[in-house]
Amino acid sequence: MSACDAAKTTRSSRSVSLFNAGPAKLPRPVLLRLQEELLDYNGLGYSIMETSHRSAEYIRLNADTEQMLRELMSIPSSHSILFMQGGGMAQFSAIPLNLMQTKGRTAAENGVETRTADYVVTGFFSSKAAQEAKKFGHINMACPVPEKFTYVPDPMTWTPSSDASYLYYCSNETINGVEFPEIPTPPAPHAPLVTDISSNFLSRPLDVSKLGLAFAGAQKNAGCAGLTIVIVQRELLDHCDPRCPSVLDYGVVEKHSSIYNTPPVWSVYVFNRVLNWIQEIGGLPALEKMNKAKSNVIFDVIDQSGGFYSSTVEDKWRSRMNIPFRIGGPNESQELETAFLAGAEARGMVGLKGHRSVGGIRASLYNAVTEDDVFLLSSYMEEFMSANH
Repeated sequence: MSACDAAKTTRSSRSVSLFNAGPAKLPRPVLLRLQEELLDYNGLGYSIMETSHRSAEYIRLNADTEQMLRELMSIPSSHSILFMQGGGMAQFSAIPLNLMQTKGRTAAENGVETRTADYVVTGFFSSKAAQEAKKFGHINMACPVPEKFTYVPDPMTWTPSSDASYLYYCSNETINGVEFPEIPTPPAPHAPLVTDISSNFLSRPLDVSKLGLAFAGAQKNAGCAGLTIVIVQRELLDHCDPRCPSVLDYGVVEKHSSIYNTPPVWSVYVFNRVLNWIQEIGGLPALEKMNKAKSNVIFDVIDQSGGFYSSTVEDKWRSRMNIPFRIGGPNESQELETAFLAGAEARGMVGLKGHRSVGGIRASLYNAVTEDDVFLLSSYMEEFMSANH
């Protein structure tokens, strides 16, 4: 047996702490239930993956999952819940195709009416969303783009445009570790708020009534890749661009109860089991309390390290879900960071390498990451600092 094979065998025989940014860790009780039901779903004698999406069994699962989410998040009847595919990237196109209306803005260069929307760019993914939306209309940057994504410009200083169809922001920037602590209140009047909640979805209560639309990929806090949840105000469903593909048309998806085409059956099923788990542990208030406690443990180590560890994100905007940090004080040390990652992996901690666009270390503390996982990481951070300070 090679040394590599031996290392894999050793790792497989022990507990591993996953800090992946996504696809991310699933709650162990959910995994065990998936394992138990994999070959026989609800006594049918076959797997949910082999179940027709037109069957009574799947239609019940689909409706039950939607109802559980509505109850957990207190989603009002004014909003529809859609189960879609394509991840957040597909929504970067679907949102302008569905919501961006012609409101009389005249483009000086050609004198014709065009569509417009406001975007707030605070990190990698909101920047990607704005770039994609430019394909479909005029994009107004509602606030200056920070030179470094370490904070959010005060929402009261934003400058929404009078003819925008919606105002877009990202609730939590997975890569940059910038999170809105609450739904922003920009200057009035402003268009309906549209938000990407992918990486803090179901981590805390959210007043959906204040939002025109929120969307989330399931693969961080809600299950596995393949499912995108869209929560949209019903009155926004009637303005879809006629060129929009039917699978991205919110009105079509809503009319067909998210079964217009073959849905990601397995991903919806996993989402259902995650929602059950959230119910059993006390709902979103309980998760918010746990997530605050977990992130505080890591931030305390960073803040008390005398600069050995550093977080560039301003305190008010620090994410509880994704904590990027650097090692080595003002002169960040690639050598120390490489050694840190190797030591972490040797101790069973996986997924701590920062995104390729920013480097460094990133700990993603999603709902399924346990207090034991966090304690293991914080203890290792202290041990590594003592050995290398």
